[in-house]
Amino acid sequence: MHTGSVKWTGGQQFVATSPSGHAITIDSDRALNKAPGPMELVLLALGACTATDVVTILEKKRQKLESLEVICSGERAADPPTVWTKLEILYRLRGELDDAAVKHAIQLSEDKYCSVSAMLKKTAALSWRYEILPPN
Repeated sequence: MHTGSVKWTGGQQFVATSPSGHAITIDSDRALNKAPGPMELVLLALGACTATDVVTILEKKRQKLESLEVICSGERAADPPTVWTKLEILYRLRGELDDAAVKHAIQLSEDKYCSVSAMLKKTAALSWRYEILPPN
């Protein structure tokens, strides 16, 4: 079992420590906005999870990826619990990349490998698109 901890530091601020020992500040008070909120971190986790998959898969396909930016946008339910209900992912890739290889890598991440995506699909409609920019 993996164990993390969240310690209250005052107001609606917390310090979370991950199972691997890394700490991050979380601020649930969106008016103060001193750190990311919990649901923002879920959105970022989605981006990091799928980005990891795409980079790994494209490396295995021997694609020449120069850069990758994953932009995650979402809408939340109006009433509590205000879960993510609609998510859109834009993959912005740069390099000497085959279009079919990129599409396949993203599809594999979304359908098979990304654990965060698999969880979020239980409450949210997820769509994605990508742009391949020319090499530098």
